[in-house]
Amino acid sequence: MKEEMLYKIKKRDINVAVIGLGYVGLPLAVEKAKAGFKTIGFDIQKTKVDMVNAGKNYIGDVLGSDLSYLVKVGMLKATDNFQFIKDAGFIAICVPTPLDKHQQPDISYVENSAKEIAKYMTKETIVVLESTTYPGTTEELIKPILEKGSGLVCGQDFYLAFSPERVDPGNLIYKTKNTPKVVGGIGRDATEVASAMYRMVLDSEVLEVTSPAIAEMEKILENTYRNVNIALVNELAMLCEKMGINVWEVIEAAKTKPYGFQAFYPGPGLGGHCIPLDPYYLSWKAREFGFHTSMIENSMMINDKMPEYCVERAGKILNKNKKGLNGSRILVLGIAYKQDIDDYRESPAIRVMDELEKSYSKVDFYDPYIKKYKIDGKENIGLDNIDEKIIQSYDMVIITTAHTIIDYNMIQKNAKIIFDTKNAMKNISRRENIETL
Repeated sequence: MKEEMLYKIKKRDINVAVIGLGYVGLPLAVEKAKAGFKTIGFDIQKTKVDMVNAGKNYIGDVLGSDLSYLVKVGMLKATDNFQFIKDAGFIAICVPTPLDKHQQPDISYVENSAKEIAKYMTKETIVVLESTTYPGTTEELIKPILEKGSGLVCGQDFYLAFSPERVDPGNLIYKTKNTPKVVGGIGRDATEVASAMYRMVLDSEVLEVTSPAIAEMEKILENTYRNVNIALVNELAMLCEKMGINVWEVIEAAKTKPYGFQAFYPGPGLGGHCIPLDPYYLSWKAREFGFHTSMIENSMMINDKMPEYCVERAGKILNKNKKGLNGSRILVLGIAYKQDIDDYRESPAIRVMDELEKSYSKVDFYDPYIKKYKIDGKENIGLDNIDEKIIQSYDMVIITTAHTIIDYNMIQKNAKIIFDTKNAMKNISRRENIETL
């Protein structure tokens, strides 16, 4: 089976299925199709399916011209009908892995995808899970579901592997195609075949590891590393504020050291799909072994409390100006979880707004990339634009996302008080109305 599949991959005589057409799945589907593999994307959201089939792009990291061309020439299409799985020899699972209300892993999307795949998959198929999850998911959850549902045997009739997504929305340098890939399969043959498929598509290193669990833990390590280091600078920021020290200047000085230091920056909290969530996956799995990840759990607590801390700071700043949170008109600048993108998943700015409203502030938001957002079924609509008069009408402006297209000079000239949690105004020389985190 291995040699036959490697031959098909080399000849591009293998159809690709991508389950989930979001920030991970759609760029992957586009790259597979561009590399000459006929690709079909699956999604339960009919809106996404219809947009793909119409050649309309909705993901910032995908070129609209690439998508429309691939659809036009028949190399890429989308569906919500899993029966087409039977035609695929390579299946990538790229579905969400959120936390539930108890901060525990919600792997229902992965589990349901595996069950649907099992109904229709055939022999000589390779299935790769790309969704971030806890170590053991591929072997302990996906493998039994696929074997039971299909009647096929892993390693004998089909291959199974894990290859973590490394999508960084808005990154101008590293995209799906040129970001190194890690692959760990159940068995050496599975790893070799899955890696061969990625090498045909990507312009980057494909590193083979010895098991899915290694690849799963590697992905958790990447994001937990960032979580812990961001918690460190967040805690340092809180200490520096008490000591009257500018933490941003401290970090800029520290990063001149050419070895042994990597700069991380404080902020109002963590956002996105991975960094705020992945440590919870690891700590949850660790408890199965009677182990508590104390450093990781402490870092999670520090980062989780940053939105509340920022609101407390906002209150103190207002008090210095003889105002209070109660009744003050506050404009939050930026809802996206990072600069220059339209993604608000787990955005700390939303929690900042919630905490401000709990303090009876009158809160509006403006984000040049996000005009509205929906949380728990409630739609929140932002300002269409901002100008001098609009800025002058607020008691405070809180910068929660450092979008580069915002006119910060105009903000500084017209705002009564500015609380800059992202150091977005670092290049503004007049600073009498600016306070930083």
